[in-house]
Amino acid sequence: MAFNHLPAGVHDALAPLSVTPVTHSVPMAKNHRSDRSPTDHATRLPPGMLLDRLASGPSRAARITHTEHLPPRAGRHAVWPDRIRPEVVAAVQACGIEHPWAHQARVAEHALDGDSVVVATGTASGKSLAYLVPVLSTLLDGSEAPNGRGATALYLAPTKALAADQCRAVRDLARPLGTAVRPAVYDGDTPVEEREWIRQYGTYVLTNPDMLHRGILPSHPRWSSFLRALKYVVIDECHTYRGVFGSHVAQVLRRLRRLCARYGASPAFLLASATAAEPAVAARRLTGLPVVEVADDASPRGELVFALWEPPLPELRGERGPPARRPATAETADLLTDLTLQGVRSVAFVRSRRGAELISVIAQERLKEIDRPLARRVAAYRGGYLPEERRALERALHTGELLGLSATTALELGVDVSGLDAVLIAGYPGTRASLWQQAGRAGRAGQGALAVLVARDDPLDTFLVHHPEALFDRPVESTVLDPDNPYVLAPHLCAAAAELPLTEEDIDLFGPACAELLPQLEAAKLLRRRTKAWHWTRRERAADLTDIRGEGGRPVQIVEAGTGRLLGTVDEAASHTSVHEGAVHLHQGRTYLVRSLDLDDSVALVEEANPPYTTVARDTTSISVLETDVEIPWGDGRLCYGSVEVTNQVVSFLRRRVITGEVLGETKLDLPPRTLRTRAVWWTVTEDQLDEARINPEILGGALHAAEHASIGMLPLFATCDRWDIGGVSIPLHPDTLLPTVFVYDGHPGGAGFAERAFHTARAWLTATREAIASCECDAGCPACIQSPKCGNGNDPLHKRGAVRLLTVLLKGAPPEADGKPEPEKEGEA
Repeated sequence: MAFNHLPAGVHDALAPLSVTPVTHSVPMAKNHRSDRSPTDHATRLPPGMLLDRLASGPSRAARITHTEHLPPRAGRHAVWPDRIRPEVVAAVQACGIEHPWAHQARVAEHALDGDSVVVATGTASGKSLAYLVPVLSTLLDGSEAPNGRGATALYLAPTKALAADQCRAVRDLARPLGTAVRPAVYDGDTPVEEREWIRQYGTYVLTNPDMLHRGILPSHPRWSSFLRALKYVVIDECHTYRGVFGSHVAQVLRRLRRLCARYGASPAFLLASATAAEPAVAARRLTGLPVVEVADDASPRGELVFALWEPPLPELRGERGPPARRPATAETADLLTDLTLQGVRSVAFVRSRRGAELISVIAQERLKEIDRPLARRVAAYRGGYLPEERRALERALHTGELLGLSATTALELGVDVSGLDAVLIAGYPGTRASLWQQAGRAGRAGQGALAVLVARDDPLDTFLVHHPEALFDRPVESTVLDPDNPYVLAPHLCAAAAELPLTEEDIDLFGPACAELLPQLEAAKLLRRRTKAWHWTRRERAADLTDIRGEGGRPVQIVEAGTGRLLGTVDEAASHTSVHEGAVHLHQGRTYLVRSLDLDDSVALVEEANPPYTTVARDTTSISVLETDVEIPWGDGRLCYGSVEVTNQVVSFLRRRVITGEVLGETKLDLPPRTLRTRAVWWTVTEDQLDEARINPEILGGALHAAEHASIGMLPLFATCDRWDIGGVSIPLHPDTLLPTVFVYDGHPGGAGFAERAFHTARAWLTATREAIASCECDAGCPACIQSPKCGNGNDPLHKRGAVRLLTVLLKGAPPEADGKPEPEKEGEA
């Protein structure tokens, strides 16, 4: 029997959510008025006092395990380079910015010199202005050229919301410059009638890598005048381009550079990241160009109080009876309610779309009991909303009409929400980079701010709230990406050949794996070589061969059965677990039941309902070893890295009571299996090691399964992933290794670099895993150590003490070089 733990790309089971009503610990102020205007704001409290108020109720203070105080910092001014146009300097000064910070001036200087440059400074440090000033100055210079269109610039954002927000900022700043600067958003929401104007006349085009890949590059002849004049490519929030997505974007940027060269342009790349380790190295591997680094942050910073918050252990029992902490979603909803009652502008970040909806629903219900009009000033924000819904929420948050927002990471990046006083983070977001990015959403106007990380009942979250040094005394992670992944590179070579026939001169641009893949693409009759170039041979669009987000397949449309109204979409990869027949679906505070899922037409029909339960998918998984690249002895055991094939099938779903998590029943499903070829790290143990660890056959499966769960939960400390990016399988006797084996694999075709990073940091990774299990206060295992919210086997069997003994014996045989062993330098990894 195999025990599995699956990534979002294969399995996205919804964890049971239990909500416990509590009495609000922060009383409503006597002079509170719910009818105040959106721009009214309560007196801004110092962040320490705000935290004291949140912690003032019964047992609340005991939930704070650590408080970190980041002191304010004074800023260092400089002067703009004298090559910046005086009109641009005047426009900046009209916004109230008399002098730039020193890092802004340095970025501008490099940009004007034609250098590619990455600015990696803190949130709200003025990175946008650092690249905008030289870009606007160059566009203004180009407008005076006697012939031609003049200079152009391209801006890339990872989300539509960020591009739209940046467009508003550019328009405001460039208004005094007249018609020389013509900013426009070009994405999937752009009306068809506007697109031709943007192609012909836009000088600062804001888009995302998806539209660049699918819309702009395949239609490059229509963009020829824009590309011919391209001076700058701005890549905002570049630290988000990691894993499979980052690898795809790296190849999209190489295709862009190739077409620019065809039209005689060689743009400089200006990259911005609030949080990145070795930013110049990461930027070079993303763009393929040498990049100058500017990382000395000269901006001022207000005080930040950062609290680690662990929900209490109520009387409720979790799966199989162990103690279960109150869900982070319910705890965060209470805190968001309390902050809203005090007039504190706040955002609560949560990992899942479902969690974002649930937090807003709970907060709204609690507010209705106290002040019904105030409930309208709390909302949810997530991916999958229709464009007009997203824009309305962004405007309401920007103006202050909304006081509280429950959001997924769709709002994490750069959207200007200055004036926020507090950020709540419902569960560790997967990386320290994302943690600081989310915390930085508050205090953007320079005032003090409060950030609270609310721990989930999860091995990594529990470890972090009791080991604050792992958050506050370590640098952010390195960015992991692998553009040489053949599953990534092959479709981009086809897309490049469709855009412009490939020649041998292009091989250096696309990387060393290109030469090996071209003959394979010829053999597959995707490319045909004529004379000295490879041509695309098919009628269909080559750009449609891949989804650069790594999700694959058409999004499944969620349609209301009675009206035909489109409610939103869900990724095809998640559809089997989230919108299967009988699933409970939440959308903007309303509950729906899925009546049917049509995989052929990619449509899920839903009808509004109010069931007293949530649903959780159950599945089975098997894994086979295709090729072992590296094998290292660990005592009698082995640590391996290589290629595997994973087969997964959703077989049923559970109905769980909302309040208690009690299982009400199980329903079988008939869904097709899915296969995934990817990369994995795995370890084996021998009979002698099992004897030393006192592991008998009765507990072997549970010990392996528990070690697998905990190791997946701890891997995000060592790689830029979260547990939904990776999966695992454990089996007492694997047919390929003929030994007890635990696998941890990348949840994306061809791999994403996470399993490889796990292999290279295996001793530190598995040591932290053992410590997380052993230090947990529970007796037999709980969600804070070995239970998983997405286990396809319902967390059965698990054996906590066996896992500790097993990992102890395994680690005893680990060679010294297994900890911090230097990784080979390669194009795909930073």
